[in-house]
Amino acid sequence: MNTKLKCALGASVVALAGGQAMAADCGSVSIAEMNWASAEMMANVDAIILEEGYGCDVELVPGATQTTFASMSEKGQPDVAPELWINAVRVPLTAAIEEGSMLSLNGGPITDLGEGWWITPAFAAAHPELNTVEKVLERPDLFPHPEDASKGAFVGCPAGWGCQLSNANLFRAFDMEAKGWVLVDPGSAAGLDGSMAKAVERGEPWFGYYWSPTSMIGKYSMIKLPWETPWGGSDNWDNCIVKPEQDCADPQPSSYTESEVHTVVTDDFVTKAGPAREYFEKRVFPGAVMNGMLVFMTENQATGEDAAFEFLAKHPEVWTQWVPADVAAKIKDAL
Repeated sequence: MNTKLKCALGASVVALAGGQAMAADCGSVSIAEMNWASAEMMANVDAIILEEGYGCDVELVPGATQTTFASMSEKGQPDVAPELWINAVRVPLTAAIEEGSMLSLNGGPITDLGEGWWITPAFAAAHPELNTVEKVLERPDLFPHPEDASKGAFVGCPAGWGCQLSNANLFRAFDMEAKGWVLVDPGSAAGLDGSMAKAVERGEPWFGYYWSPTSMIGKYSMIKLPWETPWGGSDNWDNCIVKPEQDCADPQPSSYTESEVHTVVTDDFVTKAGPAREYFEKRVFPGAVMNGMLVFMTENQATGEDAAFEFLAKHPEVWTQWVPADVAAKIKDAL
């Protein structure tokens, strides 16, 4: 975690702890239902647990990273952002925590998440020695390009996506063209997913960019490669790697920037939440479980609410660890 943010978080916990935080009735709570699948499910799980287990009156409100943060910061609503990817709002979030208007109750509500470069499980099993990005970069011959088998295919992001810039600049930073690689533009989200699905289903190698939690990673059990190269620092990343090529003349090698997701709440929620606060502090979805739930959502065209009930029914071994036994009993009775 960013050191400044960690210090601010610690200070705000001390400032807001105490009798008010253990109020008996959490009352009305508004939760942001972000516009992607994992966040939709998480918001609905939170709503069910708060309503059935803690007696809260919960309202789900539509959300997205920037708009939800701005509303929480400026209006104090919604009370909770269950899955806030903070790299996009790190500076203003740190400021809000320092001034006490917002608080991060959980700095890791999903494990094993983030962006990176992935291979298929079959390739990982066949080549256990190629277990880092840098080792794979030395073997383009194992990922033949469909139009020129003498070159290796690295599948990047579609043009227009932010990750298209970072992958293109990392391609240059690691001198991948000279090593024998071709950067493949999959053309669209469907093209990116299709290239991965085809490779896995045909038992062919695949090397490229993706992120987790997603249904694709869950469905195909893709392997994210670790980096030997350390992160190159914010100046290299923010002022070069994520910029267009004309603004990044000399990209330096770097691991992919670490993704941070927090569960963030307003100071008003902390005042009224009572024991429900402890739920958010303990609520961590294992990455494999979350990816499995996203597969369920995709294959069944399930809503976030559908997935929340499925999760609560199928994974009591996970969520009952987040709440006291009497609260878990109330939730089970309501299912």
